[in-house]
Amino acid sequence: MAESIRADEDWVVISKPGDYRVLGAEYGVSPIIARVLKNRGIESRDDAAVFLNGTIDGLKGAEYLKDADRLTDILSEKIDSGRKIRIIGDYDIDGVCSAFILCKGLLKAGADADYVIPHRMRDGYGLNERLIREAADQGVDTVLTCDNGISADREIELANKLGLTVLVTDHHAVPFHLEGELKKEELPTAAAVVDPHRSDCQYPYKMLCGAVVAYKVLELLYKKRGIPHGEAEEFLEIAAFATVGDVMPLTGENRILVKEGLKRLENTVNPGLRALIDINDLSGKSLTPYHLGFILGPSINAAGRLRSADLAMELLLSADAGEAGERAAVLKELNESRRDMTEKALNEAVEIVENSGMQGNSILAVYLEDCHESIAGIVAGKLKERFNRPSFILTNGSLSDGSPCLKGSGRSIEAYDMHAALVEIKDLFLQFGGHAMAAGLSLPKEKLSEFRRRLNENSRLTERDLKRKVRLDAELPFRAVDLGLVNEFSLLEPFGTGNEKPLFATRDVQFGGLRVLGAKRNALKGSGMDREGIEREVIYFGDAEAMLGILGDGRPHSIAYMPDRNEYNGEVKLQLVIKNVK
Repeated sequence: MAESIRADEDWVVISKPGDYRVLGAEYGVSPIIARVLKNRGIESRDDAAVFLNGTIDGLKGAEYLKDADRLTDILSEKIDSGRKIRIIGDYDIDGVCSAFILCKGLLKAGADADYVIPHRMRDGYGLNERLIREAADQGVDTVLTCDNGISADREIELANKLGLTVLVTDHHAVPFHLEGELKKEELPTAAAVVDPHRSDCQYPYKMLCGAVVAYKVLELLYKKRGIPHGEAEEFLEIAAFATVGDVMPLTGENRILVKEGLKRLENTVNPGLRALIDINDLSGKSLTPYHLGFILGPSINAAGRLRSADLAMELLLSADAGEAGERAAVLKELNESRRDMTEKALNEAVEIVENSGMQGNSILAVYLEDCHESIAGIVAGKLKERFNRPSFILTNGSLSDGSPCLKGSGRSIEAYDMHAALVEIKDLFLQFGGHAMAAGLSLPKEKLSEFRRRLNENSRLTERDLKRKVRLDAELPFRAVDLGLVNEFSLLEPFGTGNEKPLFATRDVQFGGLRVLGAKRNALKGSGMDREGIEREVIYFGDAEAMLGILGDGRPHSIAYMPDRNEYNGEVKLQLVIKNVK
């Protein structure tokens, strides 16, 4: 059956009161676009002005981040006194980009700085005892974390005992414990902790990735050291790249930053990024969040998953086009291998769920004995999409001291705060961390059954929570859709997580002239006529044969669709891209 025909879907028209004609006139857009803006949380003329015309000059500075002032003062003192600073990042795209920003930026500021990217298999996530002791043995004075550190209190206490200064920049949820129903934060004992999720942090926009936190901290350091503001802007494209790659919502500041970053990436002078864009045949194209999130970003992540994230860091640090091209080719090949491994593991996970009675569970926790630990998160995300349930993939791994355990990654749905759920059963874990929508953990193998049982006993998810949500911006008849509306969508770009492309619905559509296209027979094209007799060209991408059997049955169907442009041989036509069918 085509995946867009599902019994577990809950179609909801977003309904926010307002006179959209008046709002459209006030914002300078059509009533339909005004409604979409309202649906995205735009409630005033000022909000609309920022959304439609906001620039990076309007973004808040690091002085609003709790401890950023203290952290940059300490960094500046360490630079002046010639102390050795080590940046410790993470092995994913956000961690690599964060480390690149801080390392290159600190060197430009005169620091004696280097970096270490933890190895996924040997070190696991973030700080560990080996990295701390190694830094102390090598004469490092200050450890500066990025995209990690907020959960590393034990490791930071060790660093303190060894005489190291630890500075934390992170964006993950702050660990806490419950005293009754009150959450009590557990901040690490570092000299400074910068994380927008601190309850005492006044930064107005909380959903920054680690690279953006690093970028803002660097901006403040440059300001204090008299380095021109424009010098930090070379890192803006990297921060935007990480924002999309780490699947942060494209709302508020993130949307403005990514919008600007995409323009810069198209003309990047970074040899590594240029080579990665070229080898993926994206040169000369207008880059979108799709290109970053599904083509370029996975190549950066593949290095840390299958070999070492140092390869990705070296790509970004490449000094010339020749070495950059060689490194980009290696990353592209690794990503292709990762893709094949993911498909195999997903098929195995789906088979286990369907044949083990696990489909009745609210939370899926699947053990894959042979799954490469590095792709567990990707497989968990795809399993979550398949069954619309919070999903964990667990596989064999080991702790930094070599002792065996199960390691797992989870991906969640909107109704389920995965990090909070793990806190409730934290007595099971050797390590864990994450946020509402994703988490990582390690636990003794003998605890797997108890882990699965307690997650489901505590889930509190309802049947409606587990229905796939299809959020519609409006029920829109075909007569209201034209190329002018499609062109106006450009005002809302870039589209991505949290700022999805507008989705509309029309009832009782009759289909004709349907034909399957493409070498892989993955497109279905034809015409659709709504109840008013208005006809539009329609296209569906996916299991075209299955969809043909449904839409070609002679009955009317309701469709959820995105209006789009079809450009062919210089001719531009309107087409409706079908996303869901009822």
